Amino acid sequence: MSTTKIAFIGAGSVVFTQGLLTDLFAFTELRDIHIALHDIDPERLTTAHGAARHIADRSGATPHITAHADRREALADAQFVINIVQIGMGESTRTDFDVPAAYGVRQTIGDTLGIGGIFRALRTFPVLKALGADIAELCPDAWLLNYTNPMAMNVQYLTAATGLTRVVGLCHSVYWTLRDLSDLLDVPYEEVTYRAAGVNHQAWLLRFEHNGTDLYPRLDELIAAEPQLRRRVRVDMYRRLGYYPTETSEHSSEYVPWYLHHDSEIERLRLPVGAYLGIVDENVTLYEKTRDALAAGAPLDVEGTMEYAPQVIHSIVTGTPRTVYGNVPNHGLIDNLPATGTVEVPCLVDASGVQPTRIGELPAQCAALNRGYLSMNDLVVRAALEDDPRSVRQAAMADPATAAALPVERIWELCDDMVRAHGELLQPSLRATGLL
Repeated sequence: MSTTKIAFIGAGSVVFTQGLLTDLFAFTELRDIHIALHDIDPERLTTAHGAARHIADRSGATPHITAHADRREALADAQFVINIVQIGMGESTRTDFDVPAAYGVRQTIGDTLGIGGIFRALRTFPVLKALGADIAELCPDAWLLNYTNPMAMNVQYLTAATGLTRVVGLCHSVYWTLRDLSDLLDVPYEEVTYRAAGVNHQAWLLRFEHNGTDLYPRLDELIAAEPQLRRRVRVDMYRRLGYYPTETSEHSSEYVPWYLHHDSEIERLRLPVGAYLGIVDENVTLYEKTRDALAAGAPLDVEGTMEYAPQVIHSIVTGTPRTVYGNVPNHGLIDNLPATGTVEVPCLVDASGVQPTRIGELPAQCAALNRGYLSMNDLVVRAALEDDPRSVRQAAMADPATAAALPVERIWELCDDMVRAHGELLQPSLRATGLL
């Protein structure tokens, strides 16, 4: 059997790459794989290469590790492609926050919905289209495992624009939600039975049991007894909607109109406006520490991340069955969500690949929020596919948090300023301003 080749696209995201490699090399069957690293930043690519070699040596693994400035070289004959690109890096992320903030639009993370999510998607789509074309030519049977946000928009665009069918978006939000809830209730995670479904960063915990006993009543008792727990957005949403959302309060606050526009809610629910900018700075610091440690010959302190991509790869390569949560096109999986949208559902993975689970219908109140989310996504994807800059503005109008903060005229002006700020990163057809 030929050596399994895994291409890392955006490997210069060194901290994330290190975690994934640590997870991969923890599997005995994957210790002699070919890791092909690609990044457009030479220094970051060199750092990623050095870190990969260090992690392999520390793990006792013997992989073949190559570094490529040319993406096509990295992709050639790959069985798996892990996409972790961030187009525009920290500078563009600051634009995503600073320009809307001048209009009074508050964001916490800005990578999934809202103005930040819209423009992060629009500057990522051209790269995804080119990546999809390269995969179709150079490794058409490869599984594309996407981590780049906005997850749901990117997966929808990839499948619509490139025709690739082996595309799965992977996110750790469901896993860590269940880990945290298990710890909160003092129940071993390994003994918990659960099922979640919805959309990325806004899925819902539909089943939550321990030894056949529903854990929701215990969670209700704890929330009633702990006032500080009630000062979290996701707990507030759970109490009102009846199902626990599978993403952090910071994320969840951005996908609805009820919280960020109100000073009283920001205080009540302790919302950290602009929080992601601190994460951006922290990631840069961690990268620099890794770079400097490698240059000095110092050891790296890297731990496994329990991410899904290494588990998916291991299952497909070895035939070991396991269940992960994946973001895939909604082809009959959730009946009361749009068929064109990307949904997050449990997926069985084995030697035959990734097989999504049919859910049926979500609770009506959960589906209502998810439909709004997916409708906004659809307008952004449509803007890129149909070269229609008006759809960008219409997506912003449909976004709950943006619509709660601004009248329509200001929304269009904000989009114009964002187009000007991101400039050359957008496809040419979407760079128009002054459309009214």
